[in-house]
Amino acid sequence: MGKVPESDCSIARSLGVLGERWTFLILREAFLGATKFAEFRDRLGALVEYGVMEREPYQEPGARQRSAYRVTPAGSELRVVLHALQQWGDKYLPRPEGPSALRRIRGTDLPVHVGYLDDQGHEVALTDVAVIPAGRSQG
Repeated sequence: MGKVPESDCSIARSLGVLGERWTFLILREAFLGATKFAEFRDRLGALVEYGVMEREPYQEPGARQRSAYRVTPAGSELRVVLHALQQWGDKYLPRPEGPSALRRIRGTDLPVHVGYLDDQGHEVALTDVAVIPAGRSQG
């Protein structure tokens, strides 16, 4: 895995790896099933270096060996980040024709949204979430 960008701030460290808009577009394509270099084109080296995607060789009959790119477990956890960005964009930057994709519970038509959950899986309102610097008590 590559050297993690140095910063005390986890947001800054994350953006050091994921900060270019193309990163999330590549991940979106990977989540939709894309695996080949021609389907990504940019930013693959950094995503592999930081463990977001992994490279594996493949060879189609009669062709030279190439690399396929697959999302790792670390990359898969970024799906919630992509969905949060989509949810925010649908609400605050809506298209006249509506959202480009809907989030539903698999096998149903029930909508889902991105939010905070406590350790028991219950949703916590955004206004009830406190961000506390590490090493300090809530008080």
